[in-house]
Amino acid sequence: MDTQSDLLVIGGGSGGLATAIRAARHGAKVTLFEPHELGGTCVNRGCVPKKAMWYAAELAEAQRVAQTVGFDVHPGALDWPAFVARREAYVLRARGSYAKRLHELGITVVPAYARFTAPHTLVADGVEHAAPHIVVATGSRPRPLGVPGAELAIDSDGFFRLDALPPRVAVIGGGYIGVELAGVLRALGAQVEIFSRSGLLSHFDADIGQSLTDLLAAEGVAHHHACAVRGVHREGRTLWLDCADHARHGPYDCAISAIGRVPNTESFGLDVAGVALTEAGEIITDAFENTSTEGIYALGDVNGKPALTPVAIAAGRQLAERLFNGKPDAHLDYANIPSVVFSHPPVGSVGLSEAAARKQYGEAVTIHRARFTPMLWSLAGRDGKYLMKLVCMGGDERVVGLHGIGPGMDEMLQGFAVAVKLGATYADFLKTVAIHPTAAEEFVTMA
Repeated sequence: MDTQSDLLVIGGGSGGLATAIRAARHGAKVTLFEPHELGGTCVNRGCVPKKAMWYAAELAEAQRVAQTVGFDVHPGALDWPAFVARREAYVLRARGSYAKRLHELGITVVPAYARFTAPHTLVADGVEHAAPHIVVATGSRPRPLGVPGAELAIDSDGFFRLDALPPRVAVIGGGYIGVELAGVLRALGAQVEIFSRSGLLSHFDADIGQSLTDLLAAEGVAHHHACAVRGVHREGRTLWLDCADHARHGPYDCAISAIGRVPNTESFGLDVAGVALTEAGEIITDAFENTSTEGIYALGDVNGKPALTPVAIAAGRQLAERLFNGKPDAHLDYANIPSVVFSHPPVGSVGLSEAAARKQYGEAVTIHRARFTPMLWSLAGRDGKYLMKLVCMGGDERVVGLHGIGPGMDEMLQGFAVAVKLGATYADFLKTVAIHPTAAEEFVTMA
């Protein structure tokens, strides 16, 4: 068995697969180590099954809206097991597609844990593998709740193992995972409460977080703000939470912990390879994904940069271009990366928040906003407003941040992200002829 490769990749998630595939297409001999399912978190326990559940929730909401506007329909409950079977079949096809591509490209897949025995040597199942280049793309996992009774709660991985809709749910955490799961469960008929230390989506523009809070409240989702969970306990068949507000909250049929994720950087010998970590356990990398050890690189959720699937894919492809396609300057530009939260309704954001822009540019910042009720909501008599916001800088009002929340925001963001990346100004937006009647036109007509 020839165990000498040009590239060793630890981790078969989005970043690892993208790096391996692009490198192999440029003629590199690649070995990839993945002890679990191909596709990593995104395909198996993240983006893909999450989006499937979001679609189910959207269809549930569409039934109710259709009835409200006059269709003779009678909204029904989701056949949870049947839908999960469809969801998992889709996931299985995605894994199979990856396996087929790796095979076609001649990439060796080792279904075992790998660990460093030297800076350029890994051992897996007792066999040593060597290469001049090694990529660490081992992803992340849900952060443990770390309170008494934590074992009574499930995490985002556990959400995808649910075999039925829990009637009453406590979601612990107000970040993107928490609000996405809360929105899905509420739309499918559960009673949902969110517990968070700070406001919802606190890492996004403040107006977006407040708008989402208001829209969720209108749908019956309670938000316990500044309420850190201190414990979880069971009484009979129900769960109760003890919180920093000194109140008991419950009863619940399910508690979901969504308090963030931690990088998978333990247990495979990074210290042996001399790879430096931050106090949070993230691998320290430069703009080219180099670690502190020459020939070892890290990308995706392990290096403290934006933990998004497309980011890991783009970084991996650029790294492969640099190493195996003669492009020494190739690397991912991390500025102005668009991000969508599949909440109900969805959030879209690219560039700087208002607070970040004011910190960087001071009084040179100007803000343009539009708030309005989308047509379908108005026809259905539903409360709530879209929010769209442009954060501009300088005399020419270059758009340095674009943010929105409302139906369709997830799809419209991609095109506007191109404009922000290219340095479009507020005047450029206003010169663009609006498409009417749409929600997106508000970005090019707002005063």
